[in-house]
Amino acid sequence: MGNTTLAAPLSHLQLLIAMSIRAKVAGPDATVREQQIWGAPGERWFKPEDPISLVHADASMYVGGIRALLLQALHPLAMAGVAGHCGFKGDPWGRLQRTSEYIAVTTFGRIDDAERVIARIRGIHRRVNGTAPDGRPYAASDPHLLKWVHIAEIESFLTAYQTFNPHPLSPADADRYVAQTSEIGRRVGVVDPPVTVAELYDHLRSYGPELEATDAAMDTVQFLLFEPPLPPSAKAGYWLLAQAAVSILPASARRMLDLGEWRVTDAFLGRPAGDVSTALVRWAFGHPDMHKPTPGDEVHA
Repeated sequence: MGNTTLAAPLSHLQLLIAMSIRAKVAGPDATVREQQIWGAPGERWFKPEDPISLVHADASMYVGGIRALLLQALHPLAMAGVAGHCGFKGDPWGRLQRTSEYIAVTTFGRIDDAERVIARIRGIHRRVNGTAPDGRPYAASDPHLLKWVHIAEIESFLTAYQTFNPHPLSPADADRYVAQTSEIGRRVGVVDPPVTVAELYDHLRSYGPELEATDAAMDTVQFLLFEPPLPPSAKAGYWLLAQAAVSILPASARRMLDLGEWRVTDAFLGRPAGDVSTALVRWAFGHPDMHKPTPGDEVHA
């Protein structure tokens, strides 16, 4: 009797959490977008069992996404482009939803749809250019900047997955993940993207001399970690994800961003926060009403 009494409100809470997260990440038309991405019949670049599909479908992506933004902020020219054109503070959820759509469509969507999204992004990149506060010119279409954004992103996603998924990828599958993401990177304009984990870290190290904690980078830290645009009811869950993201940042990035290197805190707070928050997201999206459509399901235009 007790289990039956609790089942309905627990199921309602599960669905409420999942729908709240989905609305923030995918936007108000999330259901329609899911039908178009997952349900429409047609050829895809990747299979459901591919490493890229496993990583990009996992709850650890929420941790990886925050980590990626913190890491990317350390490149002054990349940050200048974001600050000047992308509306990071003015429209944070819009930017998140556009990034989410790009990852979802290129990973899970039909090839035609993925190519359209990439063409749109390349068009936007051609229009994003200017001068950084230090006087250097920048262009979002610059292959060098594109590579930084690409490698900081995929290394963050992979690190979060390997840390917080109970079934991390094997070394061979981790290499396959990097290689599969490189296929998308090339189409966006990245020249010579890494195709193995070893190459990925070699490329990341090569950017070290270019990185610095500018005022824009520190503003990003303040915004993401201390002033997220969320209602009070959502801040506790977000705080867990953010703590997890900080705990897996490279030590050099944490020093530059003045986030300290508290290994004991990481062990007793950051990592458990990641385990709890990702487990909660997986549980929420396990609700029957949140299942992904399969190709061939009815698609509503």
